[in-house]
Amino acid sequence: MPNANGPALNGMRILDMTQYEAGTSCTQALAWFGADVVKVEQPGTGDPGRGVARGTDNSPYFCNWNSNKRSVALNLADPQGRALFLEMVPQYDVFVENYGPGVIEKLGLTYEDLKAVHPGIIYARLKGFGTSGPYSGFKSYDSVAQAAAGAFSVTGEPGGPPMRPGPTVGDSGTGVQLGMAILAAYVQKLRTGQGQMIEISMQEAMTYFMRTVVAIGAEWGMAESPRTGNALGAPTNLYPCKPFGANDYLFIMVVTTRMWDTLCAAIDRPELTVDPRFAEGPDRLENAAALIEEISKWTRERTKAEAMAELGAAGVPCSANLSTADLFTDPHLVERGFVHEVEHDALGPIKLLGWAPRMSESDVPIKAAPLLGQHTDDVLKSDLDLADARITALRESGVLG
Repeated sequence: MPNANGPALNGMRILDMTQYEAGTSCTQALAWFGADVVKVEQPGTGDPGRGVARGTDNSPYFCNWNSNKRSVALNLADPQGRALFLEMVPQYDVFVENYGPGVIEKLGLTYEDLKAVHPGIIYARLKGFGTSGPYSGFKSYDSVAQAAAGAFSVTGEPGGPPMRPGPTVGDSGTGVQLGMAILAAYVQKLRTGQGQMIEISMQEAMTYFMRTVVAIGAEWGMAESPRTGNALGAPTNLYPCKPFGANDYLFIMVVTTRMWDTLCAAIDRPELTVDPRFAEGPDRLENAAALIEEISKWTRERTKAEAMAELGAAGVPCSANLSTADLFTDPHLVERGFVHEVEHDALGPIKLLGWAPRMSESDVPIKAAPLLGQHTDDVLKSDLDLADARITALRESGVLG
């Protein structure tokens, strides 16, 4: 049962001026730990992520990165809107933004501006290349950060060109690291009473996910780590399965001699362990094509789910190559309650994947992302005690959405 005192971050309040994914992934993670996240958006348009590629205010992209938040539509370019925002600031523990270079400065909402009205504020900034250095004025998105951190250079087939990785780790990976920094600053503030400014660079954050490939191939910065495609030695590779669709493959990873022996036994080919072509690791690597074909004979007779079930149960590290559609029906994820159906106020029931950390004393049900400005009145009344007449006048003048 969840703790009677509420979830882990119960009582933490966050002013969220994030957009797209890098910043929104940070604040969503904190909301899923129980923080009260109030997303401040431009009236009429909101977070640009609301309409990415779909021409809608509630795109699947937006809904996947803004669960459990409240939305306030406030025009910060209007002096009245900025003044209202600064009045709200003392009610919050944390401010987070990931606007492009110079935008926050133009709005007059820098750390010094917020610190003047709330000395204890934790002020978090997420930028593509940070706020100093020769690239600091450059704009960035996920793929830009990944290219700048070396991820393209190690993705793709040997001898082929660099390739863009599929997962958006440059964005969300940076966001989760920023969330950790915010939690550290919050704990420090509980001890010292002092707030602080946090800055994170997407390029630098992305290098955290590069450390293994750097360690394996870069020779302390003296060489370039290679592209290896799906092969990580032999027989570690991707294998075809029936009915041979675009994602009908099984990935097998064999690291030790015991795993190799186990694999051969599991596919009922014990003779492969004594075949001179495959006897030792270097032999298997030299004859990789022949070995892959031998194993493929077995996988081609099974679906990826059947092959995974057999080999996994035998102790061979492997996985079916799950597609994005498979994730929502995968029996393991479904049984663990990781696939959630939530009610969205405009879209109706939608399915979302869950949040990996599971805490015995903190549970936060996933809620759908808010409509643009859905909570403007409630937040302004509770934070600033604004009367209905004042809110109406501000809305009519374009300050509120």
